[in-house]
Amino acid sequence: MRLDLGRPAVMAIVNVTPDSFFADSRTPDGEALRHRIRQVAAEGADVIDVGGYSSRPGADDVSPEEELRRVSRALAIIREELPEAVVSIDTFRASVAEGVMARYGTCIVNDIAAGELDPQIMAVAARYGAPYIAMHMRGTPADMQDRTAYGDIVGEVTDYLAGRLRAAREAGIRNVVLDPGFGFAKTTQQNYELLGGLERIVALGVPVLAGVSRKSMIYKVLDVTPAESLPGTVALGWEALRRGARILRVHDVAPAVQEVKLFDYYSRYGRI
Repeated sequence: MRLDLGRPAVMAIVNVTPDSFFADSRTPDGEALRHRIRQVAAEGADVIDVGGYSSRPGADDVSPEEELRRVSRALAIIREELPEAVVSIDTFRASVAEGVMARYGTCIVNDIAAGELDPQIMAVAARYGAPYIAMHMRGTPADMQDRTAYGDIVGEVTDYLAGRLRAAREAGIRNVVLDPGFGFAKTTQQNYELLGGLERIVALGVPVLAGVSRKSMIYKVLDVTPAESLPGTVALGWEALRRGARILRVHDVAPAVQEVKLFDYYSRYGRI
């Protein structure tokens, strides 16, 4: 399985959870889930990212069995409605990745822990020939915001991701994407420092994913709610693209698709 990144891609967030930080993205029941999947496909998502475990700070823990049940419910609908859709599984657990791909075929493995919380997940991705997204985070979602002491955040995150890239290669994974982990074990200021230095991660030579959609780095600065933070999401998404990101992970697909189309046109005829 290969992910075509000839132009920047839009990854749609589909949360099969009752407690994700952005309430409008929650689709815990079947009809809401089916509607969401149809919506993101109609709006032009390149990838549908399915998560059954909320990674917001302080979120409740979810058992592997429950996470697999939630994600499988979404995959069953996607394979019924959109059998050719490119799907990613937002999980750090090898058993969840294995359970989903054994039943529904190869998916992108989107791991917020980059193999640190479950080292077997890289082996699972390699065995299925799955593209693998390695994200920077410290600790776990429950305690990550107590782990924000850095000397040089851009350098430390870049070095960490370089190490996880090597680990993924050694595990036999051919297609690796790196994610700096905006909002994960970072203060608001650190998130902006990291965005400003994104080129250093891009220079590692593999695609970079930017996930800033409706996050606190936007709504805290603007003093608005997550529901009011779409304009800020679009603004920071453009900056991420300008600095070399190839995937935007978003709640709002239609604006991101337009953003990518404009950026692609601008990158050909404007001056980046």
